[in-house]
This record gives sequence, C-alpha cells and structure tokens, in this order.
Amino acid sequence: MITVEVRGLRVFGRHGVGEEERARGQDFVFDVELAVGDRGSSDRLEDAVDYVDVARVVREVSDGRTYSLLEALAGAVADELERRFWPERVTVRVTKPAIRPAGLEGTVGVTVTRP
Repeated sequence: MITVEVRGLRVFGRHGVGEEERARGQDFVFDVELAVGDRGSSDRLEDAVDYVDVARVVREVSDGRTYSLLEALAGAVADELERRFWPERVTVRVTKPAIRPAGLEGTVGVTVTRP
C-alpha cells in the first residue's frame, strides 16, 4: 500500500465562527494522507497521485468559500480529494496554529477520515 502524504501545508484562509476571525484571516495547516494502493510503483508520474495536485486541491477548496467550522473545511477537502483521486482512504487534518484554546498554550485541530 502506497500512502501519498502532504504535511504542514500552510494555506491562508478566512474561516471561523467569529466575524473578526473571518475578516482578518489566518493560516490553516493541513496534513493529508491518501492511501492509493500501488499507484506510483511503476515509477511513472501519470500512474501516480501527484502530491503537487493534492496541494492544489487543498488550496482550491479552502479558497473556494468560507467555512465556519474546521470540521466542514476538513470534510470538504476530503470529499474533493476522494472525487479527484479515488483513494482507498483519505485523512485530512486541519489545525489553526494562531489559536490559543482558552488562552492556553496548545493547538486546535480536526481530523476527518473517509473509508
């Protein structure tokens, strides 16, 4: 089983529940895993899932509209990756590095997995 991974992908977006958060915008960090069977084992790019295309999809979905919840953003990215690349499994994690939950040091994030 080959897993294509894109980790630490920073995408600026205007997502969040609060109006100020959406107006100001912030970075969102995406970690993506696509289980693609043996695609790519031929050593030909046309047989593989290109991680550059995966990164572009993440940015397109994030730029396409505003999401209130990380759950919805991660789900939309996972759905689009499934639609375009037909992975056996896709996992999308989205974190908001600028947020301090309850004023404490830490990171908030959401992970969505499709079969």
